[in-house]
Amino acid sequence: MFVDEVDIEIKAGDGSDGIVHFLANRHQPKGGPDGGDGGQGGSVWAESVADITRLKVFRQSKKYEAEKGGLGGPRQKTGANGADLILKVPVGTVITYDNGTSLEFTRVGERQMLAKGGLGGFGNYHFRSPANTTPQFAKPGEKKSWKRLHLELKLIAQIGLIGLPNAGKTSLLNALTQAHAKVANYPFTTLEPNLGVTNHGFIIADIPGLIEGAALGKGLGSRFLRHVERTGLLVHCVSAESADIKRDYDTIRAEITNFSSRLAAKPELVLITKSDLVEETTLKSLKQQLPQVKLAVSIIDDSTLQQLNSLFLESLKLS
Repeated sequence: MFVDEVDIEIKAGDGSDGIVHFLANRHQPKGGPDGGDGGQGGSVWAESVADITRLKVFRQSKKYEAEKGGLGGPRQKTGANGADLILKVPVGTVITYDNGTSLEFTRVGERQMLAKGGLGGFGNYHFRSPANTTPQFAKPGEKKSWKRLHLELKLIAQIGLIGLPNAGKTSLLNALTQAHAKVANYPFTTLEPNLGVTNHGFIIADIPGLIEGAALGKGLGSRFLRHVERTGLLVHCVSAESADIKRDYDTIRAEITNFSSRLAAKPELVLITKSDLVEETTLKSLKQQLPQVKLAVSIIDDSTLQQLNSLFLESLKLS
């Protein structure tokens, strides 16, 4: 199952306590205070990776805690610092705290701190003075509290393939990139987004088929509409096998508009897919029915795929 949002709790490591200790040996019978400071607790970080399925690991475990600092020791020995905890999240993840503040990860390898480790407490050596040569107290380490986070993945791709189920989006993705996504001749083959990279370096996201009412939660597409909000170009695929190509197009446009006016305003490139399955006269008629069509493509016709790549270059340069 593709997981694109999850709630977790995190806690930075507590700082450890300083200690009360006095040096006493036969050479220094009154050596004075030498209690060391406690170690600092580990911090919690998030780091973005290319794996878009990474949020899946957070379904098994919901609580994550960095290591506590080590206790201070005699002879002014400072306790060891606790190890940091690094949580790997997919690039495109937005992490939101309970107070509404959020962090976004837009590049692979980006690392941001989620919770800072607690400071270690001072040992009694720290409090020595001419007026107090035998301090009998030390400072406790800083204790940290649990934080609740909401992690939401919004795919980052320059191009988002949209359209009704079985519109040929996945086949087109496979033809344009090195993706090897599952393809079959029935609706809802794509149950989660697929990504691919073109020869020009464009990232394409194949978004699961939308249906009428998707913006209200119907079908598979409702949970994936937000994944095309960050794309620079919408590539709207309508099948040459459609019984009513204009209605298919209008259905998807209505769902996009209902979901987000910002999404609806994005540049759009309309394609007729599976053009090899119909006669040229039928193809001409389809274009007349839907003047928005920019190109008819077939995955077995390299010339149409080359034209499409040129349109990508042109459209993304202008957007």
